[in-house]
Amino acid sequence: MNSSDRAMMNEDPRVILDRSPMSRMQVAAVAMCIMLTALDGFDVLSISFAAPGIADEWGINRAALGIVLSMELIGMAFGSVLIGGLADRFGRRPAILGCLGLMTVGMFLAAMAGNVITLSIYRFGTGLGIGGMLASTSAMAAEFSNAKRRNFSVILMAGGYPFGILIGGTFASMLLASFDWRSVFVLGGCITAVFIPLVWWLLPESISYLMHRRPGNAVERINRTLKRMGHAVISRLPDLPETTEQARGGIVALFSPKLARTTILLTAGYFGHIMTFYFLVKWIPKLVADMGYAPSLAGSVLVWTSAGGAVGCVLIGFLALRFNVRKLVIGSLILAAGCVAWFGQGHEELATLSLIGAIAGFTTNAAVVGTYALLARSFPTALRASGTGFGIGVGRGGSVVGPVIAGFLFQANFTLSTVAVLLSMGSILAAILFAFLPPPPQEGAAPD
Repeated sequence: MNSSDRAMMNEDPRVILDRSPMSRMQVAAVAMCIMLTALDGFDVLSISFAAPGIADEWGINRAALGIVLSMELIGMAFGSVLIGGLADRFGRRPAILGCLGLMTVGMFLAAMAGNVITLSIYRFGTGLGIGGMLASTSAMAAEFSNAKRRNFSVILMAGGYPFGILIGGTFASMLLASFDWRSVFVLGGCITAVFIPLVWWLLPESISYLMHRRPGNAVERINRTLKRMGHAVISRLPDLPETTEQARGGIVALFSPKLARTTILLTAGYFGHIMTFYFLVKWIPKLVADMGYAPSLAGSVLVWTSAGGAVGCVLIGFLALRFNVRKLVIGSLILAAGCVAWFGQGHEELATLSLIGAIAGFTTNAAVVGTYALLARSFPTALRASGTGFGIGVGRGGSVVGPVIAGFLFQANFTLSTVAVLLSMGSILAAILFAFLPPPPQEGAAPD
């Protein structure tokens, strides 16, 4: 064995992955993360498709419905923080499998709920899994990508969310034409269950995680994955830099002098925009149904919104390969605020509502997935799932606040036009906060 081969065997595999073109195995891993996020998208918004039928069957008002619509979002907030931390400690792969189990059980139980309280509890449990999944897949997509494609991969991963709503919502609308609202949850439970064996067989643990945590069989597991990627194996784990307080500190380390500003700005900005985003996507079916359209047709407006969102995610992903991600996100946030306000300005024709919904979905989703890229690149491996999970989890408070505030404003006889303008301000707040973000601290990140 020559000196070049020995050097390759002792080189840090993370450096190899950062510098090398992405293999088919890496592309497949990112694609799996995209599909898992698509699953999340449908599972979290299944309640929106079911909302008109729930309101009619149980006779609940808009204020109460706003609370029901937000229960899985509360669960998502807890799940992102708690399971995101567990993913940094025990691995991304087991966290993803555990989340899939929670989501499967929660969806099937929701289909059997007989009252608002029971349904709310089941949706909270489902939300725990969904929130943990988002933190784990974001870290996994970043860590299976090379440096050049990292922003692109994370944006496409997050872009799976509207694709899941689009595809799942299309089938949900078809089911609602013939069955009641429970069929939506049965569909979600069946699809979620299918992913458990797929992840078990096809998605290995990330090399970056194994390098950081160094379990007893780390070399063997890393080498199996390197072989699948077509890279040379390593003979031993390279030395790590001296352990720092930041690497050991968990959630506390997110507020160290180097990361506190980033953590606060990203979390608060995500809170603001996600408040705007979830007001739009959670209330669309109910608002359109209240205009006299059948629940299946009301759901189709949300499908068009998701279609626009899917296009927005793909476009910002490609733009991120060449342009500054932070500036792209800020521009998307400003446009999103305008489009959400526009949606509320007295449109009643279904075709018009669908068109405006698609445009609003385009801008709001582009800003959401761009924020995921900002989160994933802003924290080192030791804190990536924790940092992403904290930002998503605490920021998800906005997803709870948005639908609930809208529900109470509607109950207080505020018009849709006024509510839409007020809730659009969350995106403007996010744009202002993101303008003050510092550059990413970790080595090997894609350029700002």
